Amino acid sequence: MPNQLLDLTLIVDLILLALAGEALLLMWLKGCCGRGPGLLQLLPTLLSGALLLFALRSALMDAWPGWTWLALGLSGVAHLADLTLRNSHSP
Repeated sequence: MPNQLLDLTLIVDLILLALAGEALLLMWLKGCCGRGPGLLQLLPTLLSGALLLFALRSALMDAWPGWTWLALGLSGVAHLADLTLRNSHSP
């Protein structure tokens, strides 16, 4: 069982790394080519997803439940910020 949990946390870590790579790629595309959305437009979306992954990781690691709840709550706040930003840009 501990090896399976280690494998699952490694998968979560790899997904977080891919998420960070995606953010860097999008920043690079915006900076060099002027293409794509800016980081400020994507930050709430990326942050919400990363915080959900942190919540999953803390639950898998059997960490103090407060860390899981904190990550879930902050993810909800980031999600609401994302929805607010998206609605403010619609006609």
